[in-house]
Amino acid sequence: MLIGEVARRSGISARMLRHYEALGLVRPTGRTGSGYREYSDEDIRRIFHIESLRSLGLSLREVRRALDEPGFAPAALVDDLIRQTRARIAAETELLTRLRRVGAVEPADWAEVLQIVALLQGLRSDSPGERQRAALSSRRATPVPVEALVEAVLSEEDPNVAGALRWALAQSGDGGLVLLAEGLDAPGAEVRRRAVEAIAEIPSAAATVLLRDALANADLAVGRYAALALGARGVAEAIPTLVDMVVEAADDVEAADALSVLAGEATLADQIAARLVGCLDAAGDPATRRRLVAALADIPGDTPTQALTGLTADPDPVVAHTAAHLLRLRAGR
Repeated sequence: MLIGEVARRSGISARMLRHYEALGLVRPTGRTGSGYREYSDEDIRRIFHIESLRSLGLSLREVRRALDEPGFAPAALVDDLIRQTRARIAAETELLTRLRRVGAVEPADWAEVLQIVALLQGLRSDSPGERQRAALSSRRATPVPVEALVEAVLSEEDPNVAGALRWALAQSGDGGLVLLAEGLDAPGAEVRRRAVEAIAEIPSAAATVLLRDALANADLAVGRYAALALGARGVAEAIPTLVDMVVEAADDVEAADALSVLAGEATLADQIAARLVGCLDAAGDPATRRRLVAALADIPGDTPTQALTGLTADPDPVVAHTAAHLLRLRAGR
């Protein structure tokens, strides 16, 4: 078979076939009377073997070794090709992510593209100072893509940088909430914590909805942080969790403060007082009773006053003295 026909049937150009011949990969076994290359069936099979090995990512040098060296073992080379391919995929994926994030901002010109790239690089810097500057500058010039901000928020370990990133994300509106919601169910506890902290700083109705959902999160720490944030927003659904936090000594001072904020609404004050008093009646542990009495301090209304009056005769002197002191404060208001 002449070279032109081989090229047509195999899809390999005549130029490439000549290149294979020059490298010694495949040599036509015959020549016509006119001196044209003539390929045998065995030559053509070798050509297809070459193409098959190239499709796996082997270089022409490696192809030649694979075909001509009887002792050439494929296992090590295949493992190496797998590593190379994974590295290439990772690099291409990173590039695709970067391009998507630049495109999401819809830059007006190349100068803006360069600013976005600089900000993205700043967020990935090894220097906490550089990361913080990138976060704080994100609203002064070209905005950082929200996806990049969320990724940075969920991975940041430095508390100062994390605060700057949460601020920048809050300035961007609700765009990052979907990704932050995914962070609430992440495998790592630290990622879940960072996600709920970031949501808490976004002052929108959509963020409040997410915080309400987070109250039932399997991670108690997430639910408790959500309750503190919801208490500051005046959301009544947080009351049971906040009272439980007082009982369980889990950020009980912050929980009591949140309950006092919620108690600014009269109907909620009665609900909170009833829960705290109910827990007092059921609590046998002195430390728990002391926390519950302290939590009643800033809850207005008759229910906590009556409860405190009864507690002045409590067998625990700390509870009794605390109740009497709180009653004097309430009387002086």
